[in-house]
Amino acid sequence: MFQQFVLIIFILLFNSSSYGGEIFESFPKNIKSSDSYVFYSHGFIVEGTDPTPIHERWGKYNFPAVKKGLADPSYHLIATHRPAKTHPFQYAEQLSKQVNQLLKNGVPASNISLVGFSRGGFITAITSSNLKNMDINFVILAACTSSLAKREEIAIYGHLFSVYETSDSVGSCDDVVARRRDTVSSYEEISISTGKEHGAFFLPRNEWIVPVKSWLKRRKLK
Repeated sequence: MFQQFVLIIFILLFNSSSYGGEIFESFPKNIKSSDSYVFYSHGFIVEGTDPTPIHERWGKYNFPAVKKGLADPSYHLIATHRPAKTHPFQYAEQLSKQVNQLLKNGVPASNISLVGFSRGGFITAITSSNLKNMDINFVILAACTSSLAKREEIAIYGHLFSVYETSDSVGSCDDVVARRRDTVSSYEEISISTGKEHGAFFLPRNEWIVPVKSWLKRRKLK
C-alpha cells in the first residue's frame, strides 16, 4: 500500500514538472490554468524562413538563441516564427485571440505576458490596445518610435516594462505612455548601453535578458 502511494506521488510530481517551462513554436493545444505564459514577438528581419538572418550593420539576429535565453522554468514561452510580409495589425488580431483563449481556459490575466522587439514590439502594442486588459503584462523592446507615440488608435493597457538601447535611434516609451496614461496600470523603463544600436536585441545579451526575466517573474501571480 505504501509503495503504491509513493508511486502515485512520483507520477504526479513528474507530470507536473515535465509540463513547466516549455518553449512552443505555435500556440499550445493543452492549456493549464495554473501556469504562466509568455509570448515573444521577434523583429522584422526574422520574418520569412531564416531564423538567423544577417543584418549588414547589426549582424546576426539569432532567434533560436533569444528563445533559449528568454525561456524559464516559471513560465511557458510561445515564440512563433512569423512568415514574410506579415501584416502587423492582422497578426495582432491573431495574437489577441490566442491571449483571449488563455483567459477563456482560466489562466489569470496577471499570468499572461507579451514581449516584443522592434516590429514585434509594435505588434505587442497593437495587441495591448486590442485587449484593453489592465492586468496583462507587456514588455516592449526598442519599439517606441515617434510614429507610435502619434498613433491615437493605439494605446498601451496593463503593466508595461520598456527597455531601450541608448545608442539606438529608437528610445523611451515615455511619450507613448503619456498620451494615454489612464490605461497603463504600471510603468517601468530602463535603458541599456551596449553600443550595439538596434542590434543590442539581436542576441540574448544579459543587459536586457536579465532585467526582462526578472520583471516577468515579479509580475507573475503569487
